[in-house]
Amino acid sequence: MSLTTSAPDGRPRCGWCAGAPEFLHYHDHEWGFPVGDDRRLFEKLCLEGFQSGLSWRTILAKRENFRAAFHGFDFNRVATFTEADVARLLRDEGIIRHRGKIEAVINNAARAQDLVRQEGSLAAYLWRFEPRPEDCAPPQTVSTSPASIALSKDLKKRGWKFVGPTTVFAFMQAMGLINDHAEGCVVREEVKRVRAGFRRPE
Repeated sequence: MSLTTSAPDGRPRCGWCAGAPEFLHYHDHEWGFPVGDDRRLFEKLCLEGFQSGLSWRTILAKRENFRAAFHGFDFNRVATFTEADVARLLRDEGIIRHRGKIEAVINNAARAQDLVRQEGSLAAYLWRFEPRPEDCAPPQTVSTSPASIALSKDLKKRGWKFVGPTTVFAFMQAMGLINDHAEGCVVREEVKRVRAGFRRPE
């Protein structure tokens, strides 16, 4: 795990945001804070899929374009997309124009609807895979975990695409299912406090 103090305020932060000022707000106010909203969870799973093979900086820079292209990642709307929508998205220079990833989002939207019918909410299902703190590796030392492998395997069994263990682990880091801020990071204790008061979806 690593820390950086390259931010303007000089406070220590996780090393992955070093040299990227656009990451600071995301790191300080989003990354690692627990999320229980179905749409935000679906969005993040989709964006992590788009990131596969690319830099998160690229995805973050295009995030608003992705939101516009996919109707705010409302999976009930995305599930109705047709081949005409795929063609439209392949012409959209504001996003990553990868047919497989675009079609995965549409497929996964329908699978998200299935999960809501079966589990009550996407959040209730996903948070069942939150690992116990004692089962987590030291912060920022691994790129997969037993929990991410289990969630990836179950999602694939349910028909989801672009949800490998590494992609799912990055999702779990970002959405607060684990607190993977480095020891000594200025945000780690705040995330710990918020997680302690977070009501897990039922």
